[in-house]
Amino acid sequence: MQATATQANPSPQRGTPPDALYSFKHGLVQDAVHNSLLRNVRQQLHAQIAEALIAHSPELMDSHPELSARHYAEAGLVEKSVAYWGRAGRRSTARSALAEAAAQFQQGLDQLARVPDNHERQRQELEFRGALAVALRFVKGQVAPETGQAYARALELWEQLGFPAEHLQVPYGHTRYLVYRGELNLAMRLSEDILLLSRQRNDSGGLVLGHQACGSVQTHTGRFVSARSNLEAALALYDPISHLSLFYQAAIHPQLVAQGYLGMVLLCLGYPDQALARSSAAVTQAREFAHLPSLAVTLGWSAMLSLVGGNTISGRWVDELDTIAAEQGFLFWRAVATIFRGWMKVKNGDVPGGLPLLRGGLEAYRAAGADQWIPYFFGLLARACEIAGQLDESLVLIDDALRIVERTGERWFEAELHRHKGQLLLRQGHSQTAEELYDKALSIAREQEAKLWELRAAMSFARLRRARSQRSKRAARPTKLITGRER
Repeated sequence: MQATATQANPSPQRGTPPDALYSFKHGLVQDAVHNSLLRNVRQQLHAQIAEALIAHSPELMDSHPELSARHYAEAGLVEKSVAYWGRAGRRSTARSALAEAAAQFQQGLDQLARVPDNHERQRQELEFRGALAVALRFVKGQVAPETGQAYARALELWEQLGFPAEHLQVPYGHTRYLVYRGELNLAMRLSEDILLLSRQRNDSGGLVLGHQACGSVQTHTGRFVSARSNLEAALALYDPISHLSLFYQAAIHPQLVAQGYLGMVLLCLGYPDQALARSSAAVTQAREFAHLPSLAVTLGWSAMLSLVGGNTISGRWVDELDTIAAEQGFLFWRAVATIFRGWMKVKNGDVPGGLPLLRGGLEAYRAAGADQWIPYFFGLLARACEIAGQLDESLVLIDDALRIVERTGERWFEAELHRHKGQLLLRQGHSQTAEELYDKALSIAREQEAKLWELRAAMSFARLRRARSQRSKRAARPTKLITGRER
């Protein structure tokens, strides 16, 4: 088409349809003329444009398949439109443009709704729903209603079609959705189903996803030994060549996710050096892959691990996480980065600046509907309030965190919450209650074989006993009487 129509030749049409050329001075004029054409003529024109783009601009179709998708849709060629929307969505996913991917897969689903319901349509819908759900996890949020709806429909289709192995990312992704919602029992059952099905089929890729899913849920529930076994199995089975499709299907590198969880598990089990090595290796690999969703996850996990281990968070990591999350629209990780930044300020002495950031980040995190890590983040805010001298609010936050632990079963941080509550009550003079809480923390840590939490609880217990012993000795020391002769 020509760019404009001149005053000398005001008619936008040159030639006779369907071989006519049209030129327009304004987009609204173009729309008006387009809508004035007979439907059959419009469809013929759009079909010709789509075929011409494919025939004469193959490089453009490689980089912008959505152009042909739109023209085929306007031409009423639904199946071709669906195919090109799928190509567009997969290309956007591969280059981490997940907002574009979500829109393109949704366009494909809108077209697919016009196709008669049959096995082939269900198979295509499963592919698109699963891919849409993955994109929405990052764009809308891990537990956004849209994400849940996409996974619910994808899981329904997966079951109807006989649990196809090539779409195991659907039940796997649904386990991630359930974990973030705090539905850990359901997530564990689905993870075990993935593992069982993959063993029956001798599907190595499915075993990678199944072991990783089981290990991640067990990490949250405080079953650290079992989690370590599953996560190490996932890493041992993973092959970067034969399992490359897992990376594209899940939109996040499964090896890096396993590394992140394993780092936390090793830390809690009492192997901080190994944990930090895993964490650093995951960040390095994510940079090499140049895959932004995977890099955001590894940066978040690494910062979290540093916090839990009592180390200083890398401000560079937090800045990078915040930048990626802002640019890509990753609401969940943006909130996490804000929480980390607030804590860094509090620890560096800027309590007035840090506490509002912590509260705001936590509010944004909860607004996304996420329950995962809430007990830990409540504990972090409680520590900040303690530093600010707000002991009563600290106790309320700890009690709220413990109630969430009981509701969701996220017990990986439970021992530390009891220990922290004991410290707060000790500062208020309740030494007997503090001792009981330290003892409970010790019991939980030993049951979980969590040496990190056991050591911290034991040290708090020992300090309390030593202080009590010293007070007893001072109280038992005889008072020296002063006689008249000594005067």
